[in-house]
Amino acid sequence: MRTALVTGSAGFIGYFLCTRLLADGFRVIGLDAMTDYYDVALKQRRQQMLLQHEHFTAINDRVETPDLLMNLFSRERPDVVIHLAAQAGVRYSIENPRSYLESNICGTFELLEAARAHPPHHLLLASTSSAYGANTEMPYRETDKADHQMSFYAATKKATENMAHSYAHLFDLPVTMFRFFTVYGPWGRPDMALFKFTKAILEGRPIDVYNHGDMKRDFTYVEDLVEGIRLLIDAVPVRPEDGIVEEGDSLSPVAPWRVVNIGNSNAVQLTDFIGAIEEATGRTAERNLMPMQAGDVPATWADANLLQKLTGYRPRTTVQEGVGRFVKWYRDYYSV
Repeated sequence: MRTALVTGSAGFIGYFLCTRLLADGFRVIGLDAMTDYYDVALKQRRQQMLLQHEHFTAINDRVETPDLLMNLFSRERPDVVIHLAAQAGVRYSIENPRSYLESNICGTFELLEAARAHPPHHLLLASTSSAYGANTEMPYRETDKADHQMSFYAATKKATENMAHSYAHLFDLPVTMFRFFTVYGPWGRPDMALFKFTKAILEGRPIDVYNHGDMKRDFTYVEDLVEGIRLLIDAVPVRPEDGIVEEGDSLSPVAPWRVVNIGNSNAVQLTDFIGAIEEATGRTAERNLMPMQAGDVPATWADANLLQKLTGYRPRTTVQEGVGRFVKWYRDYYSV
Protein backbone atom coordinates (compact mmCIF):
# COMPACT_ATOMS: atom_id res chain seq x y z
CA MET A 1 0.00 0.00 0.00
CA ARG A 2 1.51 3.31 -1.10
CA THR A 3 1.36 6.25 1.29
CA ALA A 4 0.29 9.64 -0.04
CA LEU A 5 0.60 12.90 1.87
CA VAL A 6 -1.93 15.50 0.73
CA THR A 7 -1.63 19.02 2.10
CA GLY A 8 -4.84 21.04 1.99
CA SER A 9 -6.76 17.78 2.34
CA ALA A 10 -9.95 19.36 3.73
CA GLY A 11 -10.06 21.89 0.91
CA PHE A 12 -12.25 21.70 -2.15
CA ILE A 13 -9.73 19.97 -4.43
CA GLY A 14 -8.00 18.16 -1.58
CA TYR A 15 -11.20 16.41 -0.53
CA PHE A 16 -11.86 15.04 -4.02
CA LEU A 17 -8.22 14.02 -4.47
CA CYS A 18 -8.08 12.17 -1.13
CA THR A 19 -11.33 10.39 -1.97
CA ARG A 20 -9.86 9.26 -5.29
CA LEU A 21 -6.57 8.11 -3.78
CA LEU A 22 -8.34 6.12 -1.06
CA ALA A 23 -10.51 4.44 -3.70
CA ASP A 24 -7.29 3.51 -5.55
CA GLY A 25 -5.86 1.77 -2.49
CA PHE A 26 -3.56 4.46 -1.12
CA ARG A 27 -3.03 5.12 2.55
CA VAL A 28 -3.63 8.88 2.79
CA ILE A 29 -2.34 11.34 5.37
CA GLY A 30 -4.18 14.63 5.11
CA LEU A 31 -2.75 17.87 6.48
CA ASP A 32 -4.99 20.92 6.71
CA ALA A 33 -4.93 24.10 8.82
CA MET A 34 -8.75 24.47 8.75
CA THR A 35 -8.33 28.24 8.39
CA ASP A 36 -11.32 30.59 8.43
CA TYR A 37 -10.67 32.14 4.99
CA TYR A 38 -14.09 30.69 4.18
CA ASP A 39 -16.76 28.71 6.08
CA VAL A 40 -14.87 26.23 8.27
CA ALA A 41 -18.01 24.07 8.51
CA LEU A 42 -17.51 23.07 4.85
CA LYS A 43 -13.95 21.95 5.59
CA GLN A 44 -15.08 20.07 8.69
CA ARG A 45 -17.75 18.20 6.73
CA ARG A 46 -15.26 17.23 4.04
CA GLN A 47 -12.78 16.00 6.65
CA GLN A 48 -15.47 14.06 8.52
CA MET A 49 -16.36 12.20 5.33
CA LEU A 50 -12.71 11.35 4.69
CA LEU A 51 -12.27 10.11 8.28
CA GLN A 52 -14.91 7.46 7.65
CA HIS A 53 -12.25 5.62 5.63
CA GLU A 54 -9.91 3.41 7.69
CA HIS A 55 -6.85 4.37 5.66
CA PHE A 56 -7.21 8.14 6.10
CA THR A 57 -5.41 10.09 8.84
CA ALA A 58 -6.05 13.78 9.49
CA ILE A 59 -3.56 16.26 10.92
CA ASN A 60 -4.77 19.79 11.58
CA ASP A 61 -1.88 22.25 11.45
CA ARG A 62 -0.23 24.79 9.17
CA VAL A 63 2.30 23.76 6.54
CA GLU A 64 4.51 26.71 7.48
CA THR A 65 4.85 25.52 11.11
CA PRO A 66 8.62 24.99 11.60
CA ASP A 67 9.65 21.30 11.62
CA LEU A 68 6.06 20.04 11.33
CA LEU A 69 6.58 18.65 7.83
CA MET A 70 10.13 17.52 8.58
CA ASN A 71 8.88 15.39 11.47
CA LEU A 72 5.91 14.16 9.45
CA PHE A 73 8.12 13.06 6.52
CA SER A 74 10.56 11.40 8.91
CA ARG A 75 7.79 9.45 10.65
CA GLU A 76 5.58 8.50 7.70
CA ARG A 77 8.03 8.41 4.75
CA PRO A 78 5.34 9.17 2.13
CA ASP A 79 5.82 7.66 -1.33
CA VAL A 80 3.91 10.49 -3.01
CA VAL A 81 3.32 14.06 -1.85
CA ILE A 82 0.66 16.31 -3.37
CA HIS A 83 0.96 19.87 -2.09
CA LEU A 84 -2.35 21.70 -2.43
CA ALA A 85 -2.27 23.78 0.76
CA ALA A 86 -2.09 27.48 -0.03
CA GLN A 87 -3.72 30.80 0.63
CA ALA A 88 -5.94 31.11 -2.42
CA GLY A 89 -7.75 33.98 -4.10
CA VAL A 90 -6.53 36.81 -6.32
CA ARG A 91 -8.59 39.57 -4.70
CA TYR A 92 -7.79 38.68 -1.08
CA SER A 93 -4.06 38.86 -1.89
CA ILE A 94 -4.47 42.62 -2.33
CA GLU A 95 -5.97 42.96 1.16
CA ASN A 96 -3.78 40.51 3.07
CA PRO A 97 -0.55 39.75 1.19
CA ARG A 98 1.34 38.54 4.26
CA SER A 99 -0.87 35.45 4.55
CA TYR A 100 0.23 34.50 1.01
CA LEU A 101 3.89 34.98 1.91
CA GLU A 102 3.58 32.78 4.99
CA SER A 103 1.42 30.00 3.57
CA ASN A 104 2.57 29.86 -0.04
CA ILE A 105 6.25 30.76 0.19
CA CYS A 106 7.23 29.69 3.71
CA GLY A 107 4.93 26.64 3.63
CA THR A 108 6.42 25.45 0.35
CA PHE A 109 9.93 26.00 1.72
CA GLU A 110 9.14 23.76 4.71
CA LEU A 111 7.79 21.12 2.32
CA LEU A 112 10.85 21.23 0.08
CA GLU A 113 13.22 20.96 3.03
CA ALA A 114 11.32 17.92 4.32
CA ALA A 115 11.38 16.33 0.87
CA ARG A 116 15.11 17.03 0.61
CA ALA A 117 15.75 15.17 3.87
CA HIS A 118 13.30 12.32 3.17
CA PRO A 119 12.75 12.16 -0.61
CA PRO A 120 9.41 10.83 -1.86
CA HIS A 121 9.19 9.01 -5.20
CA HIS A 122 7.31 11.99 -6.64
CA LEU A 123 6.51 15.46 -5.36
CA LEU A 124 3.57 17.24 -7.02
CA LEU A 125 2.76 20.88 -6.28
CA ALA A 126 -0.23 22.97 -7.25
CA SER A 127 0.34 26.18 -9.18
CA THR A 128 -2.17 28.29 -11.10
CA SER A 129 -3.09 29.59 -14.53
CA SER A 130 -2.64 33.05 -12.96
CA ALA A 131 1.11 32.40 -13.29
CA TYR A 132 0.79 33.23 -17.00
CA GLY A 133 -0.05 36.79 -15.93
CA ALA A 134 0.02 39.36 -18.72
CA ASN A 135 0.70 36.72 -21.39
CA THR A 136 -1.85 37.26 -24.18
CA GLU A 137 -0.89 34.26 -26.33
CA MET A 138 -3.81 31.82 -26.26
CA PRO A 139 -4.13 29.01 -25.45
CA TYR A 140 -1.53 29.03 -22.69
CA ARG A 141 1.26 26.51 -23.25
CA GLU A 142 3.60 25.36 -20.51
CA THR A 143 6.59 26.43 -22.60
CA ASP A 144 5.31 30.02 -22.89
CA LYS A 145 7.02 32.75 -20.89
CA ALA A 146 5.32 33.48 -17.58
CA ASP A 147 7.20 36.52 -16.30
CA HIS A 148 4.60 39.18 -15.55
CA GLN A 149 2.21 38.06 -12.82
CA MET A 150 -0.71 40.42 -12.18
CA SER A 151 -1.39 39.68 -8.50
CA PHE A 152 0.66 38.84 -5.43
CA TYR A 153 -1.16 35.50 -5.26
CA ALA A 154 0.09 34.65 -8.75
CA ALA A 155 3.57 35.90 -7.88
CA THR A 156 3.81 33.59 -4.87
CA LYS A 157 2.66 30.58 -6.91
CA LYS A 158 5.18 31.31 -9.67
CA ALA A 159 7.83 31.65 -6.98
CA THR A 160 7.01 28.17 -5.69
CA GLU A 161 7.56 26.80 -9.21
CA ASN A 162 11.03 28.35 -9.22
CA MET A 163 11.79 27.17 -5.68
CA ALA A 164 10.78 23.62 -6.54
CA HIS A 165 12.90 23.68 -9.69
CA SER A 166 16.00 24.62 -7.70
CA TYR A 167 15.44 21.72 -5.28
CA ALA A 168 14.78 19.33 -8.18
CA HIS A 169 18.06 20.40 -9.78
CA LEU A 170 20.18 20.39 -6.63
CA PHE A 171 18.82 17.28 -4.94
CA ASP A 172 17.41 15.28 -7.87
CA LEU A 173 13.87 15.47 -6.49
CA PRO A 174 11.27 14.47 -9.13
CA VAL A 175 8.80 17.38 -9.19
CA THR A 176 5.65 18.01 -11.21
CA MET A 177 3.96 21.40 -10.96
CA PHE A 178 0.40 21.61 -12.25
CA ARG A 179 -1.35 24.82 -13.22
CA PHE A 180 -5.08 24.85 -12.45
CA PHE A 181 -7.69 26.66 -14.56
CA THR A 182 -10.81 27.95 -12.70
CA VAL A 183 -11.80 24.75 -10.93
CA TYR A 184 -15.48 24.34 -10.01
CA GLY A 185 -17.92 21.69 -8.83
CA PRO A 186 -19.77 20.36 -5.73
CA TRP A 187 -18.23 21.27 -2.35
CA GLY A 188 -16.60 24.29 -4.03
CA ARG A 189 -15.27 27.37 -2.28
CA PRO A 190 -17.83 30.06 -1.32
CA ASP A 191 -15.49 32.82 -2.55
CA MET A 192 -15.58 31.56 -6.14
CA ALA A 193 -17.91 32.84 -8.85
CA LEU A 194 -20.09 29.75 -9.26
CA PHE A 195 -20.88 29.57 -5.54
CA LYS A 196 -21.53 33.31 -5.21
CA PHE A 197 -23.63 33.48 -8.39
CA THR A 198 -25.74 30.44 -7.47
CA LYS A 199 -26.36 31.72 -3.94
CA ALA A 200 -27.35 35.21 -5.14
CA ILE A 201 -29.58 33.95 -7.96
CA LEU A 202 -31.46 31.54 -5.67
CA GLU A 203 -31.88 34.33 -3.09
CA GLY A 204 -33.14 36.77 -5.74
CA ARG A 205 -30.17 39.14 -5.38
CA PRO A 206 -28.14 40.71 -8.21
CA ILE A 207 -24.74 39.28 -9.16
CA ASP A 208 -21.59 41.36 -9.75
CA VAL A 209 -20.32 40.72 -13.29
CA TYR A 210 -16.81 42.09 -13.77
CA ASN A 211 -15.47 43.67 -16.96
CA HIS A 212 -19.13 43.91 -18.00
CA GLY A 213 -19.13 40.17 -18.66
CA ASP A 214 -16.37 40.38 -21.29
CA MET A 215 -14.23 37.67 -19.67
CA LYS A 216 -13.35 34.13 -20.66
CA ARG A 217 -12.30 31.31 -18.38
CA ASP A 218 -11.20 27.73 -18.93
CA PHE A 219 -13.62 26.23 -16.41
CA THR A 220 -12.33 22.84 -15.21
CA TYR A 221 -14.62 20.42 -13.40
CA VAL A 222 -13.06 19.25 -10.13
CA GLU A 223 -13.21 15.51 -10.85
CA ASP A 224 -11.55 16.07 -14.23
CA LEU A 225 -8.77 17.95 -12.45
CA VAL A 226 -8.36 15.16 -9.89
CA GLU A 227 -8.19 12.56 -12.65
CA GLY A 228 -5.36 14.54 -14.21
CA ILE A 229 -3.47 14.72 -10.90
CA ARG A 230 -3.99 11.02 -10.23
CA LEU A 231 -2.55 10.07 -13.61
CA LEU A 232 0.37 12.49 -13.27
CA ILE A 233 1.41 10.76 -10.03
CA ASP A 234 2.71 7.89 -12.17
CA ALA A 235 4.24 10.18 -14.83
CA VAL A 236 7.44 10.82 -12.89
CA PRO A 237 9.79 13.31 -14.60
CA VAL A 238 13.37 12.21 -15.26
CA ARG A 239 16.32 14.57 -15.70
CA PRO A 240 17.40 14.38 -19.38
CA GLU A 241 20.95 13.01 -19.51
CA ASP A 242 21.91 15.04 -22.58
CA GLY A 243 19.95 18.15 -21.61
CA ILE A 244 17.77 17.81 -24.71
CA VAL A 245 14.01 18.17 -24.21
CA GLU A 246 11.41 17.14 -26.76
CA GLU A 247 9.54 20.01 -28.40
CA GLY A 248 6.36 20.92 -26.53
CA ASP A 249 7.55 19.35 -23.27
CA SER A 250 8.13 21.64 -20.28
CA LEU A 251 10.64 19.22 -18.74
CA SER A 252 13.67 21.10 -17.44
CA PRO A 253 16.95 20.43 -19.29
CA VAL A 254 18.77 20.39 -15.93
CA ALA A 255 16.32 18.81 -13.46
CA PRO A 256 13.60 16.15 -13.09
CA TRP A 257 11.02 18.97 -13.05
CA ARG A 258 8.03 19.67 -15.25
CA VAL A 259 5.01 21.99 -15.28
CA VAL A 260 1.69 20.74 -16.67
CA ASN A 261 -1.58 22.52 -17.45
CA ILE A 262 -4.74 20.80 -16.24
CA GLY A 263 -7.59 22.57 -18.00
CA ASN A 264 -10.63 21.89 -20.12
CA SER A 265 -9.00 23.40 -23.25
CA ASN A 266 -12.07 25.52 -23.86
CA ALA A 267 -12.39 29.24 -23.12
CA VAL A 268 -15.99 29.88 -22.05
CA GLN A 269 -17.49 33.38 -22.07
CA LEU A 270 -18.52 34.44 -18.56
CA THR A 271 -22.01 35.30 -19.82
CA ASP A 272 -22.41 31.73 -21.10
CA PHE A 273 -21.28 30.38 -17.72
CA ILE A 274 -23.93 32.54 -16.04
CA GLY A 275 -26.43 31.23 -18.59
CA ALA A 276 -25.63 27.66 -17.49
CA ILE A 277 -26.35 28.64 -13.87
CA GLU A 278 -29.64 30.24 -14.91
CA GLU A 279 -30.59 27.05 -16.75
CA ALA A 280 -29.67 24.84 -13.77
CA THR A 281 -31.50 27.01 -11.22
CA GLY A 282 -34.45 27.80 -13.43
CA ARG A 283 -34.06 31.48 -12.63
CA THR A 284 -32.83 34.60 -14.43
CA ALA A 285 -29.92 36.53 -12.95
CA GLU A 286 -30.08 40.25 -12.33
CA ARG A 287 -26.65 41.45 -13.45
CA ASN A 288 -24.72 44.31 -11.87
CA LEU A 289 -22.12 45.16 -14.53
CA MET A 290 -18.76 46.16 -13.03
CA PRO A 291 -15.31 47.20 -14.32
CA MET A 292 -12.37 44.77 -14.29
CA GLN A 293 -10.96 44.16 -10.82
CA ALA A 294 -7.32 44.86 -9.98
CA GLY A 295 -5.09 41.81 -10.44
CA ASP A 296 -7.56 40.00 -12.71
CA VAL A 297 -7.01 38.95 -16.32
CA PRO A 298 -9.58 39.04 -19.16
CA ALA A 299 -9.07 35.44 -20.28
CA THR A 300 -7.52 32.06 -19.47
CA TRP A 301 -7.34 29.13 -21.82
CA ALA A 302 -5.28 25.96 -21.40
CA ASP A 303 -3.44 23.97 -23.99
CA ALA A 304 -3.79 20.46 -22.47
CA ASN A 305 -1.76 18.59 -25.09
CA LEU A 306 1.12 17.87 -22.70
CA LEU A 307 -1.26 16.39 -20.12
CA GLN A 308 -2.74 14.16 -22.80
CA LYS A 309 0.70 13.14 -24.06
CA LEU A 310 1.88 12.20 -20.56
CA THR A 311 -1.29 10.47 -19.35
CA GLY A 312 -3.55 9.81 -22.33
CA TYR A 313 -6.21 11.90 -20.59
CA ARG A 314 -7.94 15.17 -21.40
CA PRO A 315 -10.64 16.83 -19.21
CA ARG A 316 -14.05 16.58 -20.88
CA THR A 317 -16.91 17.59 -18.55
CA THR A 318 -19.00 20.36 -20.15
CA VAL A 319 -19.94 23.51 -18.26
CA GLN A 320 -23.61 22.55 -18.47
CA GLU A 321 -22.94 19.16 -16.84
CA GLY A 322 -20.60 20.52 -14.17
CA VAL A 323 -22.76 23.51 -13.22
CA GLY A 324 -25.81 21.27 -13.05
CA ARG A 325 -24.04 18.97 -10.57
CA PHE A 326 -22.95 21.94 -8.44
CA VAL A 327 -26.44 23.46 -8.30
CA LYS A 328 -27.90 20.07 -7.30
CA TRP A 329 -25.30 19.75 -4.52
CA TYR A 330 -25.93 23.35 -3.38
CA ARG A 331 -29.70 22.79 -3.14
CA ASP A 332 -29.20 19.55 -1.21
CA TYR A 333 -26.51 20.86 1.14
CA TYR A 334 -28.31 24.11 2.00
CA SER A 335 -31.84 22.65 1.71
CA VAL A 336 -32.82 25.25 -0.88
